[in-house]
Amino acid sequence: MEENKDMEKASRAEDGGFLKPHIFTLTIPQVDGGSNLSIKVRWSQKLLYQDGQLTLIVPFHFPEYVTPAGKKVSKKEKIQLNVNCGTGMEILCKTTSHPLKEIQRQVGKLGFSYEAEVLTWSSTDFTFSFSVPSSHIHGSVLLQSPSVHDVDQREMFCLYLFPGNQQTGKVFRKEVVFVVDISGSMRGKLLEDTKNALSAALSKLDPKDSFSIIAFNGEIFIFSSSVQLATKEAIENAIQWISMNFIAGGDTNILLPMNKAMELFSHSPGSIPIIFLITDGSVEDERHICDVMTSYLTNEESIHPRIYTFGIGLYCNHYFLKMLAMIGRGHYDAAYDATSIELRVERLFTRASSTILANITIDALEDLDDFEVYPSHMPDLLSESVWTVSGRYKGNFPDTIQARGIFADLNNFVIDLKVQKAKEIPLDRVLAKQQIGWLTAQAWFSENKQLEEKIAGMSIQTGVISEYTRMILLETQGGAQVSESGRVQEPPKTMEYQRLVVDSKVQKIVLLQSLGVGFGNVNATAENSPPGSEEVKLPEAAEIFVKATSNCCAKMCGYCCCMCCIRVCTRMNDQCAIVLTQLCSALAIFGCFSCAELCCSGQDGG
Repeated sequence: MEENKDMEKASRAEDGGFLKPHIFTLTIPQVDGGSNLSIKVRWSQKLLYQDGQLTLIVPFHFPEYVTPAGKKVSKKEKIQLNVNCGTGMEILCKTTSHPLKEIQRQVGKLGFSYEAEVLTWSSTDFTFSFSVPSSHIHGSVLLQSPSVHDVDQREMFCLYLFPGNQQTGKVFRKEVVFVVDISGSMRGKLLEDTKNALSAALSKLDPKDSFSIIAFNGEIFIFSSSVQLATKEAIENAIQWISMNFIAGGDTNILLPMNKAMELFSHSPGSIPIIFLITDGSVEDERHICDVMTSYLTNEESIHPRIYTFGIGLYCNHYFLKMLAMIGRGHYDAAYDATSIELRVERLFTRASSTILANITIDALEDLDDFEVYPSHMPDLLSESVWTVSGRYKGNFPDTIQARGIFADLNNFVIDLKVQKAKEIPLDRVLAKQQIGWLTAQAWFSENKQLEEKIAGMSIQTGVISEYTRMILLETQGGAQVSESGRVQEPPKTMEYQRLVVDSKVQKIVLLQSLGVGFGNVNATAENSPPGSEEVKLPEAAEIFVKATSNCCAKMCGYCCCMCCIRVCTRMNDQCAIVLTQLCSALAIFGCFSCAELCCSGQDGG
């Protein structure tokens, strides 16, 4: 990208990209009337895990205004679902939103299908839940060789642990210090939603847990000088303190409250210290903050403080927050828009409160000739999520390896994990989004150009967006096709790009806007700009349909429906109608996608 800065000027919002954090569009070139359009999307996401069940949720809700006015369209819905849990254990189907027919059943595998002619398009998202029943912690190791085109020719491995049905399992007591940004940019709804989320988190503390709160801007405001037991009275006092002291204003200084939080812990045996950081800003000394936190976490304590981070909006540096969480063996999450703050903070804190196994180590990795693990600091096993680490290696992987950890009662845990070949699971694609995220955090921290090049190669190979690649549109003779997400250099020398050039004559290349979240905005933070205040101005037509997909149409025009709006569009001039139709098609398909879970692929136009 550094060699093609002049191409930035050709990138326009209407060409394609995120109109809003949850709405992604691609503009379809003008086509002849009566033409059929076929759009293929590759969707990748982490399954939700709760109460021993894994749940897949895929957007499958098509608003009424998708169907063109005055035209009869054949409506056929078809779903094919293949489940491969990789454990070699029995899978139990729990719930499904659509009437699936079982077509395959093997150990560790299930296959289903559904096909029907319908009167109206689906108004229900597709959901499917299943479980791998076990009363104890279990897992496995999957191995796979790289493809001939892989940028990293080392062997791949993925190691995972299921927490099992841990209803009777003991979770660690917590010493939690909430570190919350109250700088000027947090004013209004952002701060109110954060206060509500924090109050909900406090109410979920066990009476044996202990806590404190630090609010910060350029200064710090402390609820208590040490962590105190989460009694009913203490929580009520804390909620009252929040209402009096959470007043948005001032600058952003993250190092000062993080240092103070480390001083508040009592480090009592059997408890796990947790810093829970919430911020919407970026600061200049972020790498120094990472170094300072690392120094705290290299002492001789049996259980170091864990760091959980939560970013709001796009002005904070999400890769700094991800790196901070990785250093502290914690987890990171984000809300790119204010509407999801409460839900996502509550979800992250629920995970932080469910630690059942700490200080996990893997034997035998050190005996390999060369290995790399993502994330580099292994997190704890939580009852609310599946534990996964992956990486690359050279050498002979043993047939079994041992995973070790510490239970909440401080007893040691050891489990033998069987190693097997992942014959039917494309590990490189399954793990790409997670690995690119961790490696990007490391590349930002180390400012390593070679690592950036490696990430770009992984992005091109797997079709997963990154901060160092861009998606391009190739308009070819006879239609438009979308290539792999390409690193634009001389031009991009990807296999997919070369194939398209050979197979058809390229008429036009359009460089789309960056789909990454970026590395924060220190200037916007210094100016206390609220998240989203510098959003690109959308075309007028896009604004109309953003409102249509985000709110009830009655709020937009008082009395008309979305279908009515489209009928009105037919009275506009041809050029305007074409733009509106193109946007409608894109928004109808991508309107309910979540940016936080989205993994875009240039090859299939996702």
